[in-house]
Amino acid sequence: MADLRSAFLNVYSQLKSELLQDPSFEFTDDSRQWVERMLDYNVPGGKLNRGLSVIDSYRLLKDGKKLTQDEIFLTSALGWCIEWLQAYFLVLDDIMDSSHTRRGQPCWFRLPKVGMIAVNDGVILRNHITRILKNHFRGKPYYVDLLDLFNEVEFQTASGQMIDLITTLEGEKDLSKYSLQQHRRIVQYKTAYYSFYLPVACALVMAGENLDNHIGVKNILVDMGIYFQVQDDYLDCFGNPETIGKIGTDIEDFKCSWLVVKALEICNEEQKKVLYENYGKPDTANVAKVKALYNELNLKGVFEDYESKSYGRLVTSIEAHPSKPVQAVLKSFLGKIYKRQK
Repeated sequence: MADLRSAFLNVYSQLKSELLQDPSFEFTDDSRQWVERMLDYNVPGGKLNRGLSVIDSYRLLKDGKKLTQDEIFLTSALGWCIEWLQAYFLVLDDIMDSSHTRRGQPCWFRLPKVGMIAVNDGVILRNHITRILKNHFRGKPYYVDLLDLFNEVEFQTASGQMIDLITTLEGEKDLSKYSLQQHRRIVQYKTAYYSFYLPVACALVMAGENLDNHIGVKNILVDMGIYFQVQDDYLDCFGNPETIGKIGTDIEDFKCSWLVVKALEICNEEQKKVLYENYGKPDTANVAKVKALYNELNLKGVFEDYESKSYGRLVTSIEAHPSKPVQAVLKSFLGKIYKRQK
């Protein structure tokens, strides 16, 4: 895996070098240095799970056969397109949320001399994806399918972000808007399509598959993405900050978290009153009251029950799929997230 990661990072350097020499724009030294710094700060800094999953999925679709150098390069390039998409979303998301840190360092827009230039940097990141696809896939029979796929997933993700933003409008904190159905809709569109479906869809397209024949695979991956986000919501409150790498703030931020929608579903009127009075308040005393209520409602037990039922349901769906290589891809994804602690 370490070798795969270092090979993957080498492809980043090559793609970056091509983008900094793009013949469609006359770079000055200043503009080239700006873009290079912006890319290095925002693109390769995460866990790279989404990008690496493209290579992994493609290899499993090929029955585990050794990939050619060309296949490794092309799957890596597609993986990096997803990492570029992620960087574009995060740069803009941090501005919308007025965030301070991302991946243990200040958000890009918080850096001196960056500020709102970050909005345009986000647009440049998005445009880099189509440059990479043009440079390396234009001659492929599936080129248009890749463009369609990235355009569709970007639209779905931006629409999910919109539902999230308008559900948590400043000054309109209203818990009655929150429900399991609303939580599912936000997560499905904002996270599941680009984090779970897109890496596998890229591998399927490159393997010559028609995505219209794989709606079942898409549905399983979206369900997996929802399960992943429920874990995230749970860990935000009950996880160890040293393990998950951040201090959770979903309660203070009035997030439409799975925990609060489950609490609203099972609490009595008196407990509901506690939630309405304390959820979304920055004071530690308010947060403590919400957490105490979560414990009173045994949300840890409710989550554990949800986790085991979700896992069972996903395994059943995966094993019902007629293709063994596709099953292997889906089981690989599920294995990485089941009972995770971070």
